[in-house]
Amino acid sequence: MQEDPKLREITDKILKATQESYGFIPVSNKVLSERPDMYVPAAGFSQAVLDRRDGAIPRKDRFLCAISAAAAVGGEHCLKVQIEHAKEAGATKDEILESIMIGSYMSMTRSQSYALRAYADAFGIDY
Repeated sequence: MQEDPKLREITDKILKATQESYGFIPVSNKVLSERPDMYVPAAGFSQAVLDRRDGAIPRKDRFLCAISAAAAVGGEHCLKVQIEHAKEAGATKDEILESIMIGSYMSMTRSQSYALRAYADAFGIDY
């Protein structure tokens, strides 16, 4: 596939900014950046969702939400990055721990929901 030089330039700028911000470039960015036609829109969406400015949801709270979500889906590397961002945004240890526990709880209840429905079906329990 022939690469668009403008998208490559944008990709390289995004990667440089990521390196400066995070101190490294996540593997997902490295791999996807090989396809600027996919990477540029994905990076734009990421920026829109996790922008470092305050929006309707304040910056610190955005990172706490990201921590909860990463905990729920088992995003080990995302957790590390989002915890650092939350700390930089002023989140306390307790806020970060509670965010982890909220995400963990939601993940647990999801698996319980599926498992207990199967159990109820197997034993004729109405729900």
